[in-house]
Amino acid sequence: MLYFTLYGGAAATALLLCLYLLLSKVNVIAPGITPPVRLRRWAAAFFGFAAVGHVYWLLAYASGFAEQSWLFTLLAVLDGAGLLITLFGTMLSMLQDRHRSLRPFVAATVPFVVLGALQMARPDINFAPPIVVYMLSLYAVFTVYMIIAVRQYQRWLRDHYADLEHKEVWVSHTLVIVVLLLLVNYGFADDLLSFLLVQLSSFALFVLLVWRVETLPLLEEASEQEENLLPEPEPEQEADIDIQGENPAGKNVTPPTSRRRKARADVLSRIGQRLETECVGTRLYLQQDLTLSQLSAAVGVNRNYLGQYFASQGTTYYNYIHDLRIRHFVSLCREAVATHRPFTAQQLALESGFRSYSTFATAFKQRMGQSIASWVSVLEA
Repeated sequence: MLYFTLYGGAAATALLLCLYLLLSKVNVIAPGITPPVRLRRWAAAFFGFAAVGHVYWLLAYASGFAEQSWLFTLLAVLDGAGLLITLFGTMLSMLQDRHRSLRPFVAATVPFVVLGALQMARPDINFAPPIVVYMLSLYAVFTVYMIIAVRQYQRWLRDHYADLEHKEVWVSHTLVIVVLLLLVNYGFADDLLSFLLVQLSSFALFVLLVWRVETLPLLEEASEQEENLLPEPEPEQEADIDIQGENPAGKNVTPPTSRRRKARADVLSRIGQRLETECVGTRLYLQQDLTLSQLSAAVGVNRNYLGQYFASQGTTYYNYIHDLRIRHFVSLCREAVATHRPFTAQQLALESGFRSYSTFATAFKQRMGQSIASWVSVLEA
């Protein structure tokens, strides 16, 4: 009774979450965040498959069918393939990168379907062990793939966003994958305790997944207008230069590579000047959730060139904005101490453009070499 109660509860929970993600236009968990529509749809599909799978397994067991029957195998194939594809699609959607195709993982489910078809065609042969091993191997491969993909995603975030609150997905991906691996216990479980553990894990997975969907904001994409700002200077025509590097008149000319290098240096110099005027001078860096796209539009430069400028200075957008904010925070602290005005680090961090105090504390320690509490105590001494 306990097992079937948990099983039915998981089915009802998955169905409710599916309908909520599909039909609701309100973000209950994080009202101020707009999640990606694509992510919500994939997650709804996953919850839908989970709900339908729970229902038809309950009906199948209630009808007393044999585990060696073709119906059992068909349900197992539909359940496994559907959950694999929708879950992989959901997790890839969290990265908000349409260049990462789901097709290889859809193709990877084909052997699973083939083994299931063989089991239905030859019920006298037990294909369950290779099916379970293949599913476990596929989960393991996807786990490794996601670890690499999330690391790349974090680097991309730090190049484009100064505030990473609610955008990073490392913790949620790790936990989801751990729960997924635990769910593979379905293939090896042969006692009631193991089955109960799997059902409890299902609830944990559902809660974690819907939380991640609701708290992950839609990341903006560069507009065409922004991409056309401050185009790269065209290299000068080289038709008048002969093979020896001299023009027909015998005059000395600047080599084309030098001209291109000088043109690029001129562009980067102009970017630095515009940053001083449009970002530092206007204190644009105090804007919370300021993105690379917004900064490039304000400066009037293609964001790819802006990224090249930061690279030429040995920094990144993320570090550049944090450096300006830390400097602003330090000046606010010193002013408060000089005027004997009471203050808190949290308050001044918000005034300096940081939305998350944890992000501020990490950035401060990296730049100042000590914790905020230690630095403030020395300042007040």
